[in-house]
Amino acid sequence: MTTEATTPDEVWRNPHAPVADRVRDLVARMTPQEKLAQLQGIWAGIDAAGEMAPHQHEFAVAPRDFDELTKYGIGQLTRVFGTRPIDPEVGARTLARTQRQIVEASRFGIPALAHEECLTGLAAWQATVYPSPLCWGASFEPDLVRRMAAKFGDSMRRLGIHQGLAPVLDVTRDLRWGRVEETIGEDPHLVGVVGAAYVEGLESAGVVSTLKHFAGYSASRAGRNHAPVSIGPREFADVVLPPFEMALRAGARSVMNSYADNDGVPAAADSTLLTDRLRDEYGFTGTLVSDYFSVAFLHKLHGVAAGREEAAELALAAGIDVELPTVDCFGDPLLEGLEAGRIDMALVDRALTRVLAQKFELGLLDPGYSPAPSADLDLDDDESRALAREVAERSIVLLQNDGVLPLAGKRLAVIGPRADEPGAMMGCYSFPLHVGVHHPDAEMGIDVPTVLDALRAEHDVVFAQGCPVLGGTAEEIAEAVEAARQADVCVVVLGDQAGLFGKGTSGEGCDAADLKLPGRQEELLEAVLGTGMPVVLVLLSGRPYDLSRQADRLAAVVCGFYPGEEGAAALAGVLSGRVNPSGRLPVSFPGAGSSQPSTYLTAQLGARTEVSTVDPTALYPFGHGLSYAPATWVAVGSEEREWPTDGVCRVHVVVRNESDVTTSEVVQIYLHDPVAEVARPVRQLIGAVKVDLEPGQTRTVSAALHADLTSYTGRAGQRQVDPGDVELHVGTSSANIHTRLRLSMTGPRRAVGFDRVLTPVFDTP
Repeated sequence: MTTEATTPDEVWRNPHAPVADRVRDLVARMTPQEKLAQLQGIWAGIDAAGEMAPHQHEFAVAPRDFDELTKYGIGQLTRVFGTRPIDPEVGARTLARTQRQIVEASRFGIPALAHEECLTGLAAWQATVYPSPLCWGASFEPDLVRRMAAKFGDSMRRLGIHQGLAPVLDVTRDLRWGRVEETIGEDPHLVGVVGAAYVEGLESAGVVSTLKHFAGYSASRAGRNHAPVSIGPREFADVVLPPFEMALRAGARSVMNSYADNDGVPAAADSTLLTDRLRDEYGFTGTLVSDYFSVAFLHKLHGVAAGREEAAELALAAGIDVELPTVDCFGDPLLEGLEAGRIDMALVDRALTRVLAQKFELGLLDPGYSPAPSADLDLDDDESRALAREVAERSIVLLQNDGVLPLAGKRLAVIGPRADEPGAMMGCYSFPLHVGVHHPDAEMGIDVPTVLDALRAEHDVVFAQGCPVLGGTAEEIAEAVEAARQADVCVVVLGDQAGLFGKGTSGEGCDAADLKLPGRQEELLEAVLGTGMPVVLVLLSGRPYDLSRQADRLAAVVCGFYPGEEGAAALAGVLSGRVNPSGRLPVSFPGAGSSQPSTYLTAQLGARTEVSTVDPTALYPFGHGLSYAPATWVAVGSEEREWPTDGVCRVHVVVRNESDVTTSEVVQIYLHDPVAEVARPVRQLIGAVKVDLEPGQTRTVSAALHADLTSYTGRAGQRQVDPGDVELHVGTSSANIHTRLRLSMTGPRRAVGFDRVLTPVFDTP
């Protein structure tokens, strides 16, 4: 497919002209209807889809004839592959045919951007399901996450998909929130480093990465989805925003707004956030797309707009460029406001300029553009599965072990509702659980072995479910107890059923009232422990749960979160000892009093004190993880005792592997600032690196830490670097510190901004 020949006065057709000139020329030629069409999405299959988005059917405009919808063009096509099970080749041909229709129907022949979800890999039938974001965080390996995103990003590009709605950069604040499973962790530095690597990978494949949810979504009251957010400007600046800053610096070309309101102002209507900060302060020039139906929510749920027209005006004025997922407020209501003079066309032109610039940059309006897909459309090839297994193996966390692991020559009782369930491996945004559940007659499309399958391949196994995730009977638990008595070791596999809006125990809209294991699973665990047999707990879940009542009686605890389609093989490798576990916790496991929201990132009075009867100390802290062959820490030191407020401090850590198997260590560097203008976290991660060690190998980790990493938001609202004494806590978790290095920050106080140094430089020869 080619566009018409370029004429001298049609700058927009000239691929050699500057993008800004091409955009300016095209905008000037467009009618109001043509302009608005570029700010709209179409979700063609919305009627056939299950409830995959909040209020999806309540707010969806009645479907119209496709030709009628696209006669002026269209901005985006929503989830051609991610709405129903469709063969990848059929989907690719359908998308290409649709693009041709759009080009041929409209005056300027502007193709649509096609977007899809890609949180655990491309959310499409027959596509690889990779480990969930909590697993990315647990790996502490940005390079591995970068490779993963580049791999499935290449698949997306070959299908004709231009934009992926990921990563989620919300920092975990309350473990009760259903979407904890979509987050990378509870520390902004870890979330930012890993999230930025994901962005680099996806963008390297030519796919636009969309950061979500900007900003504050995960800090909702009581961990309830869409609930109001009430956090101060310093917490917002120092905890919520840094991951977005890192990912923007990594090259993300799109941002999606948060659903929540912060201090009464919904993000979709917040020009201070979406324009003043994102555009003016951060210099973001890409597109800002609305989360699904969030423009209509300004009217229906937030009550800050009297109707759809006013909601459209508020969103445009705030800085939203494209309304997703389908035509609604940016359709007839916005057009009526423009024609009546109630809405300024300049707002539309501003958004349109950004949308067209991105389409020009993607080459969609260049001569020779063709929507034809690649001939190679295998979305779950051997290379993808191998990469999915590598991510899973590197992310599994061994939380405790009394020596029962690795398993060798033992007869196993495999028990629990997650043991023989393929869905236990996947999060709520995986295609099988996000879309496939609405199409029960369709095959899953990929092979997802269960933990039981993987263990049976290596061990003598007796199996009993014991109870489902929710519900169950005393008789079923009694059967599990009988099975336990027939074995040498019991492997109890518990956790969550991922789902959406009440159809699971974890996932979007599936918030928890407390952090006890769902259903009768704790009762099942207690019953098996009561047999006196050694019990290995394997947790496959979307959030940490309170295990404080059983921890001291468990022989071992292994956490996989949602490790993807190759997760069972990875877990079996860890349990057998073929894989030496190297994952570290990206979120803390709560201790007793599990209904208290808490993370390690807290000031002194947020930790255990003598002035409160509630102890928030974690059972397993952030950064914790064991190995079958732990590395030996030989030395930790720094060349400096003074650290200029505009300079670099260098830290060296020497680690050695004294075992006869390969091992890994995650060297973690935390900042402790004893005196500051405001109450600072007792300890805050500013750098971490995973180091692999062959048997007998010694390696030196060198970290160059810029003073900007000590910055925080002071009383004046400005991020600053202070002179004075600080400590660097170097260790293996936020609670296990090997060495404290005391340094003096010297020089004047410095103000820093978006251009500050965000990450350390590691050298690990």
